[in-house]
Amino acid sequence: MAQSINIFSKIQELLSEFPGNVTIQEKRIDASVQMEYYQCAEAIRPDLDTEEILRTRNDLFVRDTPVEIKKELLVQLASIDHIDAFRTLEKFARSQEFGLADWAALALQENKLLLQSRLLDENHVLISTGLGARGMKIRYFTVIFTKTGRSFSGFEKKLLESEIQFSFKTQSSEIETIHFEKDLCMVISLIPIKISIHKLFDSFIEECNQYDDFLNPHYLITNVKIFSAREIRKMLRRSRAQKNPEIK
Repeated sequence: MAQSINIFSKIQELLSEFPGNVTIQEKRIDASVQMEYYQCAEAIRPDLDTEEILRTRNDLFVRDTPVEIKKELLVQLASIDHIDAFRTLEKFARSQEFGLADWAALALQENKLLLQSRLLDENHVLISTGLGARGMKIRYFTVIFTKTGRSFSGFEKKLLESEIQFSFKTQSSEIETIHFEKDLCMVISLIPIKISIHKLFDSFIEECNQYDDFLNPHYLITNVKIFSAREIRKMLRRSRAQKNPEIK
């Protein structure tokens, strides 16, 4: 297996050195929405007028307020260390306004951590991924491939699923779904943040290949989005066209 920079390991290493508390955003929020939110925050926060923002906070609940203005208000309120800002964001998040639920969730979580940092006098770090989490377990989408490109046999499906279930149980991890699509095995799982993801997957792939050498040692893993089989095959064709056999 080719050695490459393992971003998951780097994150784990950084978190092990972080002296404060870690919070993981549980809600699934598209990466593009998160990017837009944080770009908005970077652009408007240097010139915050706290009193003015708190005075106009109820514009969030006015039907005629433009969506872009509401987005800016959410971002601004998120950075204000005041209980009125938190209560406003909490109320707006409960309203589930169409198109802004994800923005409200991001703003509320950010403001909550800001208040906790002040009240408890300790640092907090927020981890937010496209697929969300549950507690301290991050949700991942993984694709495992057959070695030759042929479809999984019935025996291979049972063997792989059994080994996945066993390996995950020993690492306090959870399987949400396992789906086979010809030569693809697509897994949605919840893995504790401190578990070595690649060691976990490498272990059961190696175990399966001791019985019958049928699994590709390289696999795709992401916490950004869930891909369809069609999207996965398109990525594989692109990878092969670039003469890059490294999937993992």
